[in-house]
Amino acid sequence: MDPLHLTTSRHNGTLTVTVAGELDIATIEQLRSHLLQLLQEARHGNVAVVVEVSGLSFIDAAGLGVLVSVQDHAARGRIPLRIAGVPPAMLRLLRITGLDAHLTT
Repeated sequence: MDPLHLTTSRHNGTLTVTVAGELDIATIEQLRSHLLQLLQEARHGNVAVVVEVSGLSFIDAAGLGVLVSVQDHAARGRIPLRIAGVPPAMLRLLRITGLDAHLTT
């Protein structure tokens, strides 16, 4: 089991969160709380948020669910949020579930 690692950088009006490790039921709250804090910061700073997921070694339905939930939260607040670096296995999962149309990649 790879623990979840989150690294945040700020550059040119963009907050980027690099996500590595496993995103599952055991780690979703760590990501959710971190992203919700960044959305608060983005709202006040008028910046975009990017979730870079190329370092994910595993994602389950709970992990997808937290990404959808945070995307909805960002949309309600009119905060640009996109997912970047989607690995092929995750992209396939997004397409199978129809979430590729919902999550901005």
